[in-house]
Amino acid sequence: MDFDYAHYALTEGRKGKDQAAAAVSSPSREAYRKQLAETMNLNHTRILAFRNKPQAPVELLPTDHSASLNQQPKSVKPRRYIPQSSERTLDAPDIVDDFYLNLLDWGSANVLAIALGHTVYLWDASTGSTSELVTIDEEKGPVTSINWAPDGRHVAIGLNNSEVQLWDSASNRQLRTLKGGHQSRVGSLAWNNHILTTGGMDGQIVNNDVRIRSHVVETYRGHTQEVCGLKWSGSGQQLASGGNDNVVHIWDRSVASSNSTTQWLHRLEEHTSAVKALAWCPFQANLLATGGGGGDRTIKFWNTHTGACLNSVDTGSQVCSLLWSKNERELLSSHGFTQNQLTLWKYPSMVKMAELSGHTSRVLYMAQSPDGCTVASAAGDETLRFWNVFGVPEIAKKAAPKAAHEPFSHVNRIR
Repeated sequence: MDFDYAHYALTEGRKGKDQAAAAVSSPSREAYRKQLAETMNLNHTRILAFRNKPQAPVELLPTDHSASLNQQPKSVKPRRYIPQSSERTLDAPDIVDDFYLNLLDWGSANVLAIALGHTVYLWDASTGSTSELVTIDEEKGPVTSINWAPDGRHVAIGLNNSEVQLWDSASNRQLRTLKGGHQSRVGSLAWNNHILTTGGMDGQIVNNDVRIRSHVVETYRGHTQEVCGLKWSGSGQQLASGGNDNVVHIWDRSVASSNSTTQWLHRLEEHTSAVKALAWCPFQANLLATGGGGGDRTIKFWNTHTGACLNSVDTGSQVCSLLWSKNERELLSSHGFTQNQLTLWKYPSMVKMAELSGHTSRVLYMAQSPDGCTVASAAGDETLRFWNVFGVPEIAKKAAPKAAHEPFSHVNRIR
């Protein structure tokens, strides 16, 4: 904005620079010129320039330590990619759309069992082959629950007529039928070594020792309505049961007695709707997650040693099923109206990591692969979907066989 200096710079200043360049200037003359320009306020090149060189910052830490701080820690894992859509989708016609049943399970031998109406199908996830295990007679069915034994070979099938059948999947042979434990349909099953625990619409929970003829060894009475959720803890010491009476019971194996009705360890009454979704934490003992139905919509966490409720999260929709990750501190929930989504939560912050959509009806059933990475979900929309929600281990990446055909492709009952 200095017009006088601007005029000088455009006319006389340029001449001076040209003449100075032509003449041999001594160091003393150059110093005199700079000093004169400084005094006459003509040194416009110093605007927003450091008058003196800034001081070097003081090293608060030794050099080798500060250098190491700038390096990325090797322990920081890259953020895992979570696919938002299912890996594959299969038709599952005639699957019973009933919140209180349990019609899907994935065994330790990597075989998925699913009940569609009166028929149980087996899909070998390692080979992609499909087989029909059994079709139940009309007067006994439909199938109301299914659960693999820990050996991955034997499977229990609960029926609408109160019976439970045991099958050998390797030989496609029925081993025995358990009768007399219940008065109505058996909607939930849970294995604990050689003990098969059954939950019925009659509100009773029965421990059956499948090795002996008189198989009923304990009866737990506490629910006033249908038992729709049963899960043994990892140690096999505690049993969690959920019912249509909105109650969760914790039963302790050590206090069980065949002589009298066993008293529960804890009776948890905080839910306001039926509790079907139950999941024991694999990395923290005595931690149980429970999910409430349409009138409740919450996931609650319990210390089963004390019976205290640790946290409650409103999910906004019916909670149908819960699964913990075997590799990370994460929890997967499946839901009903309105989104019919699967939600992945970070524990214990309960921050949503992902929401997986695709089902058009409530996602009633979930099962986890033996390696803990893949989850199968079945819904009232008559579809079975597979999700790579918990990641893929390096070993599985290298060894996973490529199926040449779609599973269930040649079975007539699945479109």
